[in-house]
Amino acid sequence: MEKKIGYTQGTFDMFHIGHLNLIRNAKKHCDYLIVGVNADDLVESYKNKRPIVPLEERVEIVRAIRYVDEVIVTTTLDKKQVWEKVHFNEIYIGDDWKGNARWEKTGKEMEELGAKLVFLPYTKDTSSTMLREKLKEF
Repeated sequence: MEKKIGYTQGTFDMFHIGHLNLIRNAKKHCDYLIVGVNADDLVESYKNKRPIVPLEERVEIVRAIRYVDEVIVTTTLDKKQVWEKVHFNEIYIGDDWKGNARWEKTGKEMEELGAKLVFLPYTKDTSSTMLREKLKEF
């Protein structure tokens, strides 16, 4: 039987329970989980801010999680480019992105490549943005 390779990607800045839930749930769907950690320049290009935790530390944090089989540094949001490098069978994203035009397009692209887009439950009560705002209050 062929091993099912899964993939998820994120910034994983100020690592929190939402990040862990995504990774834990992703691992339930595959035999081998690859996690892409977004490079600082990539994050800055779409969030207009740099992560607080340096890339090398974010990579080490994610690598230390028992559900993670492999970590890659990602320099693109184009999942087709990532698939060309790691050939995953499924890609996982929080269900808060359901209905988003970019992710609908990504789902179709993945299907064409023989991969499946899987939406996983989003942890609503926490985010790095929320943590950043709380820190500003202090």
